[in-house]
Amino acid sequence: MATITQTLPRTRSWRSGAWDWITTVDHKQIAKLYLFAAAAFFAIAGLEAMLLRTQLAVPDNDVIGGNAYNQLFTMHGVSMIFLAVMPLNAGFFNLVVPLQIGARDVAFPRLNALSFWLFLFGGILLNVSFFSGAPDGGWFAYPPLTEKAFSPNTGMEHWVLGLAVLGTSSIISSINFIVTVLNLRSPGMRLTRMPLFAWMTLITSFLIIFAFPPFTVAAILLLTDRVVGTVFFDASAGGDPVLWQHMFWFMGHPEVYVLILPPMGVVSEVIPTFSRKPLFGYTAVVFSGISIGFLGFAVWAHHMFAVGLGPVANAVFTAMTMLIAIPTGVKVLNWSATLFRASIKITTPMLFAVSFVGLFTVGGLSGMMHAASPVDLQHTDTYFIVAHFHYVLFGGSVFGILAGLYYWWPKLTGRMLSEGWGKIHWFLMFVGFNLTFAPMHMLGNDGMPRRVYTYAAGQGWDGWNLVATAGSYLTAAGFLLFVFIVLKGMRGRQEAADDPWDGATLEWATASPPAEHNFDVIPTVGSNRPVWDAKYEGADAPVKPATGAVHIHMPPSSYWPIVVAAGLALGAVGVIYFVPLSIVGLLITFYAIFAWTQEPTEVGAR
Repeated sequence: MATITQTLPRTRSWRSGAWDWITTVDHKQIAKLYLFAAAAFFAIAGLEAMLLRTQLAVPDNDVIGGNAYNQLFTMHGVSMIFLAVMPLNAGFFNLVVPLQIGARDVAFPRLNALSFWLFLFGGILLNVSFFSGAPDGGWFAYPPLTEKAFSPNTGMEHWVLGLAVLGTSSIISSINFIVTVLNLRSPGMRLTRMPLFAWMTLITSFLIIFAFPPFTVAAILLLTDRVVGTVFFDASAGGDPVLWQHMFWFMGHPEVYVLILPPMGVVSEVIPTFSRKPLFGYTAVVFSGISIGFLGFAVWAHHMFAVGLGPVANAVFTAMTMLIAIPTGVKVLNWSATLFRASIKITTPMLFAVSFVGLFTVGGLSGMMHAASPVDLQHTDTYFIVAHFHYVLFGGSVFGILAGLYYWWPKLTGRMLSEGWGKIHWFLMFVGFNLTFAPMHMLGNDGMPRRVYTYAAGQGWDGWNLVATAGSYLTAAGFLLFVFIVLKGMRGRQEAADDPWDGATLEWATASPPAEHNFDVIPTVGSNRPVWDAKYEGADAPVKPATGAVHIHMPPSSYWPIVVAAGLALGAVGVIYFVPLSIVGLLITFYAIFAWTQEPTEVGAR
């Protein structure tokens, strides 16, 4: 094992001052920026959720009013999807993918930095709307509720332009990772040898570049309805509000897979590592992910079964929704088969990964119920739907992300997170999550509608709502414990080993944390588990010892990405409040792009 890791020094070749964070283009530093910024937005969205659950704890409660409730559940949904789960996934993309494929960085490092700063400014643009009236039409922003007559404040402008900035960030990042994965793989790493997380990153990136542009068009049309006075979605003037639903959900359902495929990739790395055996059916899992990518664009109208599209459309989307369950089921069966008769090591990442499989399966089964349009019609806009998508996106995505955080934290920081406290964290999360969302199935079956800020006593909803609120507080306690675990781990003195979990893929053949240039010599691989091959099969180590002096060219730091992002954000603010600001923002953006093109592209790393 020494021959795999000794060549990579632990000394850093970058500094850690504020200016260095602002100008960094190193993919591992950008991963940290994504993870910590997304964690901050996650905390805000979690606080919003706690206020919602506190309001619903008992009948006729008055903790918050109806308008504040609408703003909070709108911002909670938008924040969890676009400001928490997606950027947490992006943090893993940045940290893991270049290491797993044997690259020294992403294909376009400065574009990578730009995507982060756009995400940060877009998130700030969304959240400052609370000072002038936050959006209150739901994260799906259905007209006519979001037309000027019914949402007269500037909240929807913040929603449209904030998501436009965030969408730009996502598209730029996706193009970057597509090029990185397709062009920068190390010698011997054919697509059929690529780690599952890198595969899910590639598929997710393609989903984003095809799903987000149509949504951006729809958002621009809604913005012109509000600002210019067009009537694209105004039925009284000949517009079509159902068109918005089609354009939104054409993005909104692939978005579900944008959120869940990366955690599926995490689980596909964690379960084999702690089962001490290769993933069962690697090829089937890869093709199931590709199938999900294609079929994800063919099921959007199952969100619209109650709209009245007619029996033919309902039948087609019912069939396609049932079909997409097949590749999803393939993944679950392959994870289960990997666990079968395995020598399982119970660690915190393994607990979260196995919980992901179980909880996601519950959400998937309730999703299959709603593939049948008559059943969906009964449950639409009830708390049963809230339970369903939280089992998919919380029990699925968030538990998968937590598995990844525990798994790759030593590689990111060079420190281990406490296993003892981590298992307590998992227990609080698992119990708290199920106490929160399992009762919502009963509430939905008993007829409790979504998006109501209060309810009368005597309808049979009191007890389950109290249980759900108690569960939400237990879940919040779990997250607070995780903050403690992270802070404790960051201050700890125990350094992580280069390969603390006995991993199989190339990131475990680097130092913890890796040097700025990742590899002294680009590794050569012969399978999809090269580090295991070297340790247990007698194969050559994927990373060879360096001989003689090494001179590696790395991209220079740059402050132009943050200037470009600031210019675009200023332009968006100008559209809302003062048009001349938009002109200033565009001028800053164009100048920064020009200056960017004049920068050198490489410097010697050492």
